[in-house]
Amino acid sequence: MREADEQRWSALMVSAQSGNESDYRQVLGELSDVVQRFLRSRFGNRPIIEDCVQEALIAIHQARHTYNPKRPFRPWLFAIVRNRTIDTLRKQKRRENVAEQFKAEQEVLNQPSGQAAYPHEIADGPLFRSLSDQHREVLVLTKIIGFSIAETAEKLHISESAVKVRVHRAIGKLRKLMKEDEW
Repeated sequence: MREADEQRWSALMVSAQSGNESDYRQVLGELSDVVQRFLRSRFGNRPIIEDCVQEALIAIHQARHTYNPKRPFRPWLFAIVRNRTIDTLRKQKRRENVAEQFKAEQEVLNQPSGQAAYPHEIADGPLFRSLSDQHREVLVLTKIIGFSIAETAEKLHISESAVKVRVHRAIGKLRKLMKEDEW
């Protein structure tokens, strides 16, 4: 059965490469089911699987000219599926990370200046508690949340130079405290 599928897909792809649209539709239809079963067997029934299948089919479409009928079809197919699935999962993870970062940034931006607008576990650390509010705030915004100097200056209503000076002094203070306490 597996050998027959591979030979049929190879013949359909060669025919599709020659311009036969009905064979191309047939091979894509069959591959869609195969790719979906393959991905579900590895990742379960997750919503992202549909995106991975669609991305894999697009990649197969874009790479159809690279198929060499003298070589086995399955390794060509699954190399494309694997690579495109990895790319799709990475993009999804990046989107999730961006969404989380955006949510954190919005929470910070919605806080009045001077209030502790960062996670309590950071603010409760002995080193951070020993810093002034200004130093703590600028470090959290720039080094922990990841705001740029310009974004931090805008948020705190101070100049970019002032942000740089505060960051420099805060880091110096932390180094001194760590050296004294032998962290």
